[in-house]
Amino acid sequence: MQPRLLIAGTNSGVGKTTITLGLMAAFQRQGLTVQGFKCGPDYIDPSYHTALTKRISRNLDSWMLSRPLVSDIFLEGSRGADLSLIEGVMGLYDGKSTLSDEGSSADISILLKTPVVLVVNIGSMARSAAAIVKGYQALNQEVSITAVILNQAGSARHAEMCKDAIEQECGIPVAGYLKKGDVPAIPERHLGLIPALERGEHDQLFTRLADVISAQVDLSLLKQQAEAAPLLERQTDFFQQTMPQPRVKIAVAYDSAFNFYYEENFTLLRQAGAELVFFSPLKYESLPENCDGLYLGGGFPEEFSKELAGHTGLKQAIKQAVSNGMPTLAECGGYMYLGESLTTTAGETFPMVGLIPMEVRMQARLAALGYREATLLEDSFLLKRGEHIRGHEFHYSAATFSGPQMAVYETNGLRGSKQEGYQMKQLVAGYTHLHFASAPQLAPNWVEACAAYQKRRREAGEEL
Repeated sequence: MQPRLLIAGTNSGVGKTTITLGLMAAFQRQGLTVQGFKCGPDYIDPSYHTALTKRISRNLDSWMLSRPLVSDIFLEGSRGADLSLIEGVMGLYDGKSTLSDEGSSADISILLKTPVVLVVNIGSMARSAAAIVKGYQALNQEVSITAVILNQAGSARHAEMCKDAIEQECGIPVAGYLKKGDVPAIPERHLGLIPALERGEHDQLFTRLADVISAQVDLSLLKQQAEAAPLLERQTDFFQQTMPQPRVKIAVAYDSAFNFYYEENFTLLRQAGAELVFFSPLKYESLPENCDGLYLGGGFPEEFSKELAGHTGLKQAIKQAVSNGMPTLAECGGYMYLGESLTTTAGETFPMVGLIPMEVRMQARLAALGYREATLLEDSFLLKRGEHIRGHEFHYSAATFSGPQMAVYETNGLRGSKQEGYQMKQLVAGYTHLHFASAPQLAPNWVEACAAYQKRRREAGEEL
């Protein structure tokens, strides 16, 4: 069996994350091993899943990746789990386009033949809740909505009224409800999220969610629906390849400041012949010795500007290595780190690596959000000019260049095209988070560039 449910919502902010986490905590309390997934490119919600379940949550994205690969990512991630819970993105039918279900939670539910539990905010309504559910059922009848969970009920009686209306008019069960104030709001999820999770500061929240969900949601019903999901079969050899003997080593910054990575990116690098050596800039660890490449992912460098600025030895080592030609990819937070300075929302400015001639300033408003199709403007060690890769952009900072930008990509999104990022020698850097599986040649190209860099150093007599 491959028991699974997709927790979707009528819209963003309806309570999907709260209810998903509550279900995870409640089912774990029953002794089940639970695996989390997230529809779309988001890194934040999966960090909650991972903190609660102690299993790496995976992203399922039917716009960035092929449909067979999305299915196989689910199968790989769910190995050894008793139950998989997939958290939806935005509203059930919201995705890449307003004219189709592409990239939406609905699309993932169809692709993975997964029962959908619809979360509905019933604040200030009664019978109208049935009309909402009925509309979601009617829009695409390939989507199997099998249960509803009500949120923001005014009282148990209010929830019962909505339950009666939905079950009579829609023919599906209401599995349970949350009342207003039943659980504390999940704290702000942009600033400081990962450190709080790592310190266990949300454990009390998880416990409270488990208490309420266990008392007010029919877990037996949901488990039965999950177990009725049909078996899926492997469709690609993505996770069935034998890992080769590593040819090169790529250093990967990984800690509370840099942690936005797709697990499949790591898989592709390892399959191409890379050993990944993880290090923590925040723990004042040095750039690992004998490495042939560097990967600086996104995260929250703005939360740790002072600490990162103070690690002068690492900044100098990275600047020298990249200047000497170490093939380096820096995404979003890593890109910000390589600039000359970073100014926080409090107005404090800290010196960064100083490799890219730009100053980065945090702002209160979101600067960019959405899918990106990135086209290379010039040849790089990752991809050739004119080749495409898919990803997404999500940041609150803005970069101002003090010299030529030398953009690396032209990115196309919902609001049109723009030139983005920075390229020099063997450095590719930008705000776009790349999913390597949308351009499978990227990982082998990077490993080959690392091997060439290793050879140059060997021939020059440098220590490896």
